[in-house]
Amino acid sequence: MGRVAFVTGGTRGIGKAIVERLKADGMQVAAGYSGNEEAAAETARELGVMVVKGNVGNFEDCQRAVAAAEAELGPIDVLINNAGITRDGFFHKMTPQQWREVVGVNMDSAFNMTRQVIEGMRERNWGRVINISSINGQKGQVGQTNYSAAKAGVIGFTKALALENAKKGITVNVICPGYIDTDMVASVPENVLAGIIAGIPVGRLGKGEEIADMVAYLAGERAGFVTGATFTLNGGQYLAS
Repeated sequence: MGRVAFVTGGTRGIGKAIVERLKADGMQVAAGYSGNEEAAAETARELGVMVVKGNVGNFEDCQRAVAAAEAELGPIDVLINNAGITRDGFFHKMTPQQWREVVGVNMDSAFNMTRQVIEGMRERNWGRVINISSINGQKGQVGQTNYSAAKAGVIGFTKALALENAKKGITVNVICPGYIDTDMVASVPENVLAGIIAGIPVGRLGKGEEIADMVAYLAGERAGFVTGATFTLNGGQYLAS
């Protein structure tokens, strides 16, 4: 039997690409989702994976989701914290709800999900936690103080957790995608999107499969010496040292 992976936000966009790649690599995969039943059903049918509903911003939902996945597939070896939302707006007009929703789904979820699996990983002396942050968690973005703060927090979370668990055979890394060709980016007005692409040195949006390739490496057996690292996959748009 292969390793077991859980991918939050795994039925669309980057998450779905990750689910597809990990399954192709021989893992048993559970794809988490929060509300889009149509996308979840399509992912289950198309990829032949388990789909699990729950709000990653809620600790009890995460307990139930992980318990369901482990009951069917076995202990989770690989966790991909990918789920994310935006509630954009200038900070001086931002509501508490806009702040709480984004921080809850984009950052609190890293605690909510990882807390469910970390003890088991430590007992088995093997695990992979891969967090999906964002270019805007590195450089900031106008109209996204909530999103940028949450995604920056994920980077700090990754570094500290990596140090705590390195001797237990658990690696913890973070990927910061740039602008990727997903439904979220496709909803950006055409003139704005053209300006974004013009600022990307490689001259195009990234592909979900390109993020999935990096996840697949970090999730594998040969990545045991890579931990606490931040990987920037943004086409050269922001060069982090």
